[in-house]
Amino acid sequence: MTELAATIDALYEARDDVTAVMPIEQARTTVDEAIGMLDAGEARAAEVVDGEVVVHHWAKRAVLLLFRLSDMETIEVGPFEYADKLPLKSDYAASGVRVVPGASARRGSFLARGVTMMPSYVNIGAHVGADTLVDTWATVGSCAQIGERVHLSGGVGIGGVLEPPQAAPVIIEDDAFLGSRSIVVEGARVRRGAKLGAGVILTSSTPVIDSETGETVAKGDIPERAIAISATRPREFAGGTFGLPSVLILRYLAEGEEHDKLKLEAVLREHGVAP
Repeated sequence: MTELAATIDALYEARDDVTAVMPIEQARTTVDEAIGMLDAGEARAAEVVDGEVVVHHWAKRAVLLLFRLSDMETIEVGPFEYADKLPLKSDYAASGVRVVPGASARRGSFLARGVTMMPSYVNIGAHVGADTLVDTWATVGSCAQIGERVHLSGGVGIGGVLEPPQAAPVIIEDDAFLGSRSIVVEGARVRRGAKLGAGVILTSSTPVIDSETGETVAKGDIPERAIAISATRPREFAGGTFGLPSVLILRYLAEGEEHDKLKLEAVLREHGVAP
């Protein structure tokens, strides 16, 4: 992989004229090899190592090169027709993945065994862990990293990022639950076992506030096993006082409680914020 990564880096640096590095067809073959590794889960655009997010920028550069080196073509899938540069994934049954009609994932994304995709979308470079549910109309953006046993509820939007290549993508860790219509973008992170209520908006700069202390514990980063909901904080402007988005932590789950799918609803009722 080290040699492949170095070659991809060289091609990216010469992206306006890759023939300065190698013939165009050889460049396409090299990039396709890198995309194939992403597709098979043998390479990742990013991962968590010792608690820190490590970005493999060469993999993201391979995706960017793929767009440059690919031509538009017509893709027919049963009665559906697409016009795009990239093919869709295939061989779901052999991979142990369930894909409901209306769902699609681009080649170069990885879906681990046990993933279920309701009518939804997973973009190139994304990595979705085992036994994760991508529910109806949820989207997983390019290079986003989704852990195992994650529940992305209906309409959840996970942002993608390709440029700059060194930018960290969204990270959703194992056993997390994201409520309906939640949005996580700009490289924000939801840590292991955390649960977000419906409609939470989490960006890299969104304050995450502890309801017990009123203190901001992080920005754009939901702690492990936290149960969090959408909130606002007052901010003075020339035109008046306005509520800006924030995320409020109601409580933390005990070790092992993150596997209880009913716990979020119970805690919301306990705090009088259940729908």
